[in-house]
Amino acid sequence: MNIATEANFDGLVGPTHNYSGLSFGNVASLNNSARPSNPKAAAKQGLVKMKALADMGFVQGVLAPHERPHIPTLRRLGFSGTDAYILEQAAKQAPKLLAAVSSASCMWTANAATVSPSGDTSDKRVHFTPANLVNKFHRSIEHETTGAILQATFSDDKHFAHHPALPSVDHFGDEGAANHTRFCHGYGEQGIEFFVYGMEAFNYNAPHPAKFPARHTLEASQAVARRHGLSADQVVYAQQNPSVIDAGVFHNDVIAVGNRNAHFYHQEAFLDTAKMKQDLLTAWGDRASKFHLIEVPSDAVSVQDCIQSYLFNSQLLSRGDDDMVLVVPGECENNTAVWTYLNSLVAGQSPINEIKVFDLKQSMSNGGGPACLRLRVALTQAEQAAINPSTLMNNTLFELLNTWVDKHYRDELHEKDLADPQLLIESRNALDELTQIMNLGSVYEFQR
Repeated sequence: MNIATEANFDGLVGPTHNYSGLSFGNVASLNNSARPSNPKAAAKQGLVKMKALADMGFVQGVLAPHERPHIPTLRRLGFSGTDAYILEQAAKQAPKLLAAVSSASCMWTANAATVSPSGDTSDKRVHFTPANLVNKFHRSIEHETTGAILQATFSDDKHFAHHPALPSVDHFGDEGAANHTRFCHGYGEQGIEFFVYGMEAFNYNAPHPAKFPARHTLEASQAVARRHGLSADQVVYAQQNPSVIDAGVFHNDVIAVGNRNAHFYHQEAFLDTAKMKQDLLTAWGDRASKFHLIEVPSDAVSVQDCIQSYLFNSQLLSRGDDDMVLVVPGECENNTAVWTYLNSLVAGQSPINEIKVFDLKQSMSNGGGPACLRLRVALTQAEQAAINPSTLMNNTLFELLNTWVDKHYRDELHEKDLADPQLLIESRNALDELTQIMNLGSVYEFQR
C-alpha cells in the first residue's frame, strides 16, 4: 500500500468579495444581500484557518482567486470599448450582471472540481475535473480559470491528469466536491467514491425538488466516474432528499460530511437513507477498520439548525486511526441545539474526538463554511513532492499573503463599488503579483 495523506487546498478570498445575493437556494447568501462586505477581513479569516491547520500538521495548500470583475465575459455579452467604459455601461444597463461577473465565489473551492486519488483510478494518477457549476451564471464562468490554476498547482502529468469540465448544460450540472466524498481505510488504498446528486436529468418522473433547483445530476456524477477510470463496485450514488434542498440545503456538504471510515450526516439528508447505508457497507466490505455511520437525529438538531449553523459544512480531519477533529464555524457554538449535540458527540464512541471552532463570518455571510473553502486531494508522498511548492502553506507563505492582502484589499465593499474602474486595476495588480508569489505563471486572461 502506498502511504498517502489528505491535503486541503483552500480558496484564497478575492479582492472583490461582496454580498450581492446571487445564489438562489442559498439562504445565507440571499439574506445578506446589499450589506457591505470586508474583503480584507474575509481573506485574513481564511488565511488564519489555513495556517492553523498547517500548524496542526495537516498538508494545507492555497488556490488563487480569479480575475474579477471578469471583463472578457462582459465583452462576450455585447459590451465593448475600454474596460472602464464597459464597467460604466454594465452598471447602468445590467447591474446584476456586473455583480455576477464580480463575484468572488471561487473562494469556495469545494466547488472547484471533483478529485479522484491515484488509489482509485485505473491509470494510478490523481484525476481532476473542474465543475461546470452551470446552475449559477456567476459560477459557470469559473471552470476555465479553475482548470488553469489546478494545472499550475498539480503540473506533473506523470502523477496528475486534468480533464475539461463537463458540457455546460443542466443535464450535466456538476457542483464538484460539494457533492462528493471519499471513504477509505487509509488514504493510499482504494477507496469508495460517494457521489450525491439532486436529480436525474433524463428521468423526468424521478423525484426532484419543487422550490429550489437541484444543481447536481446523477448523469454528471456518472460521467466523472467514467472519465476518472473508477471501479464500478467502489462507486456509490445516492440522491439528496428533495425536501431538504427546498429547505435551503443546496449542496450535500450542507447536510453531510465524510472522511476515511466515518460518514457524519443528518437523518433527513438522503432520499433513501437505508439504501445509502447498505450500499456503502456493501462497498466497504471487510476492510481493516469499522465503517462508522454517524446519523444526527432530527429531534436533536433540525434541518433549519443545520442550515443556520453549517454544522455539516465542516472539515472532518484525521489525526490517526479512529481519531478525527471536526472543524466548525463559530455559528455552531452559538446554536444551542448544535453545540449540545457536538459536546455529546465527542464524549461518545465515534471517531470524532475534538471540535475546533473558527471565525469565518465573512464567508458564512455569503453562504460558505469551512467545507466550502477547501478542496480535498489525497496524495502519496511522490505526488505531494510533485506539487508546486509555492502553493503550500507555511510560515513564509502566510506572512507573504497577509502582507499582500494588506497592500491590495479594501476594508469595505458595496455593490455600487463594482463599477469603479480602480477596483479592476487594483484586482489585476494584486493577481499579477500573486502569480509571482505562488509561481503560477500566466493563468489569467489579462496576463496573456
